[in-house]
Amino acid sequence: MDLTLHNDFHETDFIAACLNNERWAQKKLYEDNYASMMALTMRYANCNDDALDILHEGFIKIFKNIGKYQTGSSLQAWMRRIVINTAIDYYRKELRRKVEDLDSAYYLHTDDADAISTMSSEEILKALQQLSLSYRSVFNLYVIEGYSHREISEMLNITESTCRSNLVKARTKLKQILFSIDIKIE
Repeated sequence: MDLTLHNDFHETDFIAACLNNERWAQKKLYEDNYASMMALTMRYANCNDDALDILHEGFIKIFKNIGKYQTGSSLQAWMRRIVINTAIDYYRKELRRKVEDLDSAYYLHTDDADAISTMSSEEILKALQQLSLSYRSVFNLYVIEGYSHREISEMLNITESTCRSNLVKARTKLKQILFSIDIKIE
């Protein structure tokens, strides 16, 4: 089914169609935002299947809560926040299953060449996916999304010191992963 929104068709009409569970509107919202939301979930997931689970759960929440969206604000940003929160919920669920030792951390610093600039986005994504769920979540929220340690600690129900520790460990582990990949650094 091809659908073209006419110029006189407003965002409020589109949101109303989604509220009325009109499949064409839900399909358009999903298809228009699939790529950007999938890229977001890939940073939080262990693999494609987990990313798809987070993505689909996120879209279910989006469709259930579309009435809470305030027309005129950024729909993309609103959806992004829901998908991030869905990923965090996934993290919390997985964290309950596995508890890691977070007591010891040490800070490492190096002036080595930038390995990231020589890697493809797929290689970087695969390296991120090798991090444990707790390390990957803190790394994504702090480095990629720009949240503070205080905000992350509240989101993930961990202490700020645990958040900092996880970030240091994530960076250390990511560095090990990146340098184990057979790449030439110039």
